[in-house]
Formats: sequence, C-alpha cells, structure tokens
Amino acid sequence: MRPKACLLAIHVKLQKTVAGKLILDWSPEQISGWLKRRYPEGESMRVSHETIYRSLFIQARGVLKQDLIQHLRTKRRIRRLRQSRVGGHRSGQIVDAISIRERPAEIEDCAIPGHWEGDLIGGTKNSHIATLVERHSRFNALVKVPSKDAATVAAALSRHVRKLPASLRRSLAWDRGLEMAKHHPVYQDLARAE
Repeated sequence: MRPKACLLAIHVKLQKTVAGKLILDWSPEQISGWLKRRYPEGESMRVSHETIYRSLFIQARGVLKQDLIQHLRTKRRIRRLRQSRVGGHRSGQIVDAISIRERPAEIEDCAIPGHWEGDLIGGTKNSHIATLVERHSRFNALVKVPSKDAATVAAALSRHVRKLPASLRRSLAWDRGLEMAKHHPVYQDLARAE
C-alpha cells in the first residue's frame, strides 16, 4: 500500500494559500485554524499544522519552498516535536539529576583523584562503549555495554565501579544522555567507597 500523497502537493490552491500566510508571518497552527474556519465544508482546503511543518522541514517533500522557514517565529532549521509528559515528568528527562554546577570545587581543580567523567559511544550494529576518564590522572577506562538502554548501562557501569579501589570512587559526571536515566545504582556504588 502506497502512502497518501501530501495535500499540499496535490492542491495547488491550498499550497499557494499556505505559502501566502507564511509570508505574512502566520504560524502553521494559525494557518490550520484559519483554513478550518474559512473552508468548513471544503476538506481539500484544510491541512494540519504538522503537515505544514513537515512540508517545510522535510526536503524530500519539496512542497513548500525552504525560504518560507524564515517566516516562522522560531528560526530553527529543524522541527522538534513537543515532548509528552509521563508520570508528571517529560519523557526523555532524567529524574533527580544533579547539575554539574553543584559539584565541589575540588573536582574542578583536578587536585584529588577519583572524580570521573563519562560518555557513551555508539558504534555499528548496535554496539556501545562507555568511556570513563579520571580527571586527576586522565586515566581512561572503556566499558563494553551490550545496549544503550538505561538499566543495561547502569549495570555495566556499576560492575566496573565496584572493581575500582575505594580511593578512586568519588564522583562521576555524565552528559544528559538518556542512557543514564537509571543512574542511582552507579552513584550508590560510588558513595559506598566513602
């Protein structure tokens, strides 16, 4: 079954109307609402705001000219969907994350060993390696991780952290990647050394 053709590609009048409103700095949401009120019976003259955004940002569509993007209120070159909230938190948000600004000054000056920085590197065929760099000595450790889901990453890092001498288990700074959404066990293993 072939995908349906985009309404803006099929209906030239609709395409010109949408482009005209974009030039007047109307938002895709405003245009979509206006079309519903202006053409209540004409299904062919109605289009969702998401279709307008996709027509602007997806080059393959080629329906609306790229220079119309400059008329959008946000001047981003790509469109990001609003993140939904699950259980009171945005999906993709790390719960109970501690800001890097809250870490002690001793970590910043690299005078005391045992403070680590980490990141996850993705390779081909769903392969992943966690990189750990000790800030004082610049010692690097690589931890093979079977997948990038949060529980798997946390388990692999916890196993590695438990093997370190207690004097080298003070803190770990990680970027805001979702692979650390279940960071609590790792930080508990670091705290046990103190």
